[in-house]
Amino acid sequence: MTSKRWAIIVAMLLVVAAGVWAAVRATRPKGAAADTAAVLHEVPASEKLTLRFFRNPTAVPEVAMRDLDGRSISPAALRGKAVLVNFWATWCPPCRAEIPDLVALQAKYGDKVQIIGVSQDEGSVEVVKRFAAEQHMNYPIVLMTPELDRAFPGIAALPTSFVLDRESRVVQKHVGLFPPDLLELETRSLGGLAVNVRVEEVDRAQPAKLENAAQATTIPGVDLAKLSPERRAQALQRLNTEACTCGCDFTVAKCRIDDPTCGVSLPVARRIVQEIATGVGSR
Repeated sequence: MTSKRWAIIVAMLLVVAAGVWAAVRATRPKGAAADTAAVLHEVPASEKLTLRFFRNPTAVPEVAMRDLDGRSISPAALRGKAVLVNFWATWCPPCRAEIPDLVALQAKYGDKVQIIGVSQDEGSVEVVKRFAAEQHMNYPIVLMTPELDRAFPGIAALPTSFVLDRESRVVQKHVGLFPPDLLELETRSLGGLAVNVRVEEVDRAQPAKLENAAQATTIPGVDLAKLSPERRAQALQRLNTEACTCGCDFTVAKCRIDDPTCGVSLPVARRIVQEIATGVGSR
């Protein structure tokens, strides 16, 4: 190939590269501040949404946590950042569904927010490690402990997320799938970034309802403690997917939580657990 042809090819490549670079620059916000302000989930400027945070939020007690690689995590060390403590499990479909949004939030707002995933899986830690790697989870994952259960009480369904402000106080608790646009607005507001919202103070006590595709982990009137971890997971999967026969059009788990007085869902739930315990209902 002649020197002239080489020169032409190189020149063409430089033109193409310049065009790509110009296109990339044109689609990015100008300046570092604009990068920080960019949002993942666009909300129309005319649509002013409402964020609800707890009145008189309480501080999270100091609790020791270690991630899957043995690194120590302390809530006190996270002061100055908004923190999202997300309780989840590998067997929980809505937990898996929200992971990409959590990964995106951590990647975008890592200097303002810290997500911590608390796995409630009771099997091998290697299963959780493998799952986290496959999902490219870019935030620390810790295993559930009695100390964490005391620090974050009232986890009856998965996913459950506790939202902490920059002073490590619990300002909100989300059960089930939470709209990613609102979650991002909460993150931005608590992280001190500009956000077009109204903030409303609400009481922490909320009605016991199973909403937003949450997967119940405790069922009123049903004892799951005697099951092995594997069979308990099987029972929870069935209770959260099989329909109650009382005519409510809910799953057995949702019917038990939303209406604990239902005389139909209780024997159905107990039958499912008994089948799992004896191996009849194992899948």
